[in-house]
Amino acid sequence: MSAIGEILKESKKVVVKIGSNVLSDENGFVDKDNVRNIVEQVIELIEAGKQVVIVSSGAGACGMATIHKWARRKDINYRQALCAIGQVELMMEYKEGFGKKDIHVGQILLTKEDFSDPDRTLRIRNTIYTLVDENVVPIINENDSVAVDEIKIGDNDSLSAQVVTLWDADVLVFLSNIEGIYDKDPGASDDAKMIEEVRDIDSLLDNIEVKGTSSFGTGGIATKIEAARRVNEYSIPAILLHGKKKDILLKAMAGEEKGTIFYGKEVAFK
Repeated sequence: MSAIGEILKESKKVVVKIGSNVLSDENGFVDKDNVRNIVEQVIELIEAGKQVVIVSSGAGACGMATIHKWARRKDINYRQALCAIGQVELMMEYKEGFGKKDIHVGQILLTKEDFSDPDRTLRIRNTIYTLVDENVVPIINENDSVAVDEIKIGDNDSLSAQVVTLWDADVLVFLSNIEGIYDKDPGASDDAKMIEEVRDIDSLLDNIEVKGTSSFGTGGIATKIEAARRVNEYSIPAILLHGKKKDILLKAMAGEEKGTIFYGKEVAFK
């Protein structure tokens, strides 16, 4: 059994962060087939006795797919309006997918202010616990339709790390459009090698070049590494997998797919 497989099998509480590039195609429209496949995998995890919270990007991509004539509009009013429209479409995809197994979903939209107020943070925590305890899948996203710089979390990688620590999850899984962390840019170097295990993030950053964000999202390699660092401080591992690969979660749990593991403190010194 692979290390990733062991961690996923042993984890009871799983946070799955899904990136915009995983939920959208090369043109920025919603990749409905991939959304359905991810939902089907999460259902299998739930049927196996796991609890799952989803942190989902993709509202902007869904908005552009719905009202394509606004795609070239770059000012903040239109971008936030697209997110408001797209969030409805995104939730409908999740609702329909999980509904096939009579599983309900619940939407939680957050800003940085929600995590700076102890009372609001407690209410978020209680809402997540209540939904999960009642077999409802929480779908969490930043409230992009109202968030401005002063109250913006910034990216859903950071948000997912906050959700992990708030819910006391066992593992954070990033579903991205790359297989893992490489020692150099695999798009520019034929000899790039994937780093399957990271036990020291500072050492990693000293030895790789970190740059770039996705075309349809705000995150990138750097934000995932920093989110992994945050959960690792609480002895929680993080796993990076290629979310565009069919059945990636199930195959990784079975030891059939590789990715990068960021080990938490306790795990690193077993």
